[in-house]
Amino acid sequence: MTNPALDRSYRALLAVPSLGRILLGMQVARIGQAMIGVALVLFTLSAYGSPALAGFVTFASIFPGLLVSPIAGALLDRHGRTRLIILDLLVALGSLVLIGTLSMAGLLPAWLLVLIAAVSSLTALLSATGLRSLFPLIVPAHLWERVNAVDSNGYVVATIVGPPLAAALVQIWGGPLALILIGSLFGVAALVFLRAPDPHTATASSGRLLVDAWQGLVYAWRNRTIRGIGLSLSVLNLAGGMSTIVIPLIVLERLGLDAAVVGAVFAAQGLTGVVSGLLAGRIDTRGRERAMIVLPMFAMTGGVLLALPALGAEPGLGVLFLVLAMAWTGIVNGPLDIALFTVRQRRTDPAWMGRAFAVSMSFNYAGFPIGSALTGWLVGHSLDLAIAFGALACVVAGLLALWLIPGEDDAEPAPDAAVEAMARSSGS
Repeated sequence: MTNPALDRSYRALLAVPSLGRILLGMQVARIGQAMIGVALVLFTLSAYGSPALAGFVTFASIFPGLLVSPIAGALLDRHGRTRLIILDLLVALGSLVLIGTLSMAGLLPAWLLVLIAAVSSLTALLSATGLRSLFPLIVPAHLWERVNAVDSNGYVVATIVGPPLAAALVQIWGGPLALILIGSLFGVAALVFLRAPDPHTATASSGRLLVDAWQGLVYAWRNRTIRGIGLSLSVLNLAGGMSTIVIPLIVLERLGLDAAVVGAVFAAQGLTGVVSGLLAGRIDTRGRERAMIVLPMFAMTGGVLLALPALGAEPGLGVLFLVLAMAWTGIVNGPLDIALFTVRQRRTDPAWMGRAFAVSMSFNYAGFPIGSALTGWLVGHSLDLAIAFGALACVVAGLLALWLIPGEDDAEPAPDAAVEAMARSSGS
């Protein structure tokens, strides 16, 4: 007989109360998020004809939210997670409907598009961090690898479904209506989360929001694991931001194909990532985390460079190279995600998870909007240069991770000791 308390199967994970509802809401929201990235780029290219503006809109839809991440984390620790997740989903719904409606009315100049995208980004980490910090609170520790695999594959499945669907909607109905339809998905997700639980957890709080936010920022920076992951992942995500701009440009301008092909190319990453993530979730990552983060970073260089032959190829062969590039990225990303999520959970005290995870996730992702903005400028000079920039980012990220992320024997003190040290140093 298997002791249920130690059952590490996916079946045991799904038996956790209310987890099914949370995962359903998560999946609907993430499909919407995966659609936004492609739809906004295609909409901007079609409506304004500017790769530079497409890159800047992508930047604006992400980066301002990263800057307020300490405040988002403090709110999550102080006020719970579910209600703030719902708030962000409603903001996403409203912003997409507003963009689509104004565009159809001919009342959306470029500056207003950027402004709406920037304002909507301010709440984005409430749902992203809220979900990720909710899982270790409701799921037993021996199932963390499993729930992290499901969490990771939530993004992967969204990558399979979202970009092709977004591209098809833009192709058939046009960008404005496509954005309104994508917004409706966030409304559905908000309804699903209405009855999701919001577990109570002890919080290290000063009673003042800005002080709590500052302490969360300091805590995350002093945690060597979070700091090392943040520096290396932010550099790696420069390559992700590059791909978001370069792949559509290669498909639409170099290969002369339509928007539906853009979605299909991005879906290749999701298809391979599902299998990779599920297999990686079966691995006990203890003692292996750093290797499972560093090696995939170096390996992603090959996926980025596979886009180079597509630049001068015939349409069929060019698409094949792009599909191979994205498929390889999906394969190597599976173990990276599982190791990243799990080591961060193990080395963060629950009382600080909202703030630490918000700062960590924003730090990790900061490279994506920066990479998109830089690529929008670089492609005006050379697509080859933009791809080389992405490959270099992968190599530098791997070196930083190897240097900065501590191994198991050199990790932080136990969480309670870390919290006590932080409290003494902050005077709270």
